[in-house]
Amino acid sequence: MIDLPAGYTARPLVPTDAAAVVAVMAAQQLRDVGEVAIELADIESDWARPSFDLGAQTIGVLSGTATGEVLVGYAEVSGSSRGDACVHPDHEGRGIGTALAAWMRRRARERGEEWIGMPVPAGSAGDRLLAALGYEVRWDSWVLALPGDAVVPPRDLPTGYAVREARPEEYEQCWTVKEDAFLEWSARERESYADWAATVLGRPGFAPWNLRVVLDSDGSVVAMAHVVLAPITDGLEGYIGSLATRADQRGRGLAQALLADAFATARAHGAVRCALDTDSRTGALGLYEKVGMVVTQTWRHRGIRVTA
Repeated sequence: MIDLPAGYTARPLVPTDAAAVVAVMAAQQLRDVGEVAIELADIESDWARPSFDLGAQTIGVLSGTATGEVLVGYAEVSGSSRGDACVHPDHEGRGIGTALAAWMRRRARERGEEWIGMPVPAGSAGDRLLAALGYEVRWDSWVLALPGDAVVPPRDLPTGYAVREARPEEYEQCWTVKEDAFLEWSARERESYADWAATVLGRPGFAPWNLRVVLDSDGSVVAMAHVVLAPITDGLEGYIGSLATRADQRGRGLAQALLADAFATARAHGAVRCALDTDSRTGALGLYEKVGMVVTQTWRHRGIRVTA
């Protein structure tokens, strides 16, 4: 199944492994970028997608200890040529990452994927390893934060438009707006409503205020944002996981108005910092910098072709 050094074993993951995966990812993130972004809710909601087969699409690497086996690495092939993997820093340099990368390539090929790739912090050990294994940079992404007590400059909406919390009967419209916008630049299969709902509506801790919308004069959703609260060192962070505007509604200031609303709402619910991420395929970096956000992290999505 996977070629590992002596003392390590591998098996598919099960739902009760979620906390152990978070611990490994947290250790790696803390070393690579200086803070932890992963949450248990992220893993649990991702694994809850109806299309995701946990036993077939994941693998965990375990090390035997005097008190039992401990998870020290993991990989998954998530679909649409995307994967994720990590190795606990205490177990790097032993060939585990190389073995996981080989498993991901093989599993992606078996699933009929053309590519497999994953995001890694620029210049990190994972970035260097994937480069050495022949993974090319397919795009860059950035994490941006709103510094200090700064706020996104308010933007008046056109007459007849309104921004507010989404209502249940509008959730499917939110998914449609998000998918239509993201598929303009992302070469992947369309995500099903059920999968989207699992990661947004079904995410542990979801509250209705997490989903923000702009409505036009007809009451249709023309822009959406998904914002969550995530624990950070000094409190809570308001993080926008997705922000999208319908193509025929762009150029009217809707995204900026929605961004200001989402961050203000997050702060009203206790956030001390606000952030989001974007990548080089979207062309949105300039928009976020224009409203005062600054890049705090740079990531690279490295990928490799798995088909012959």
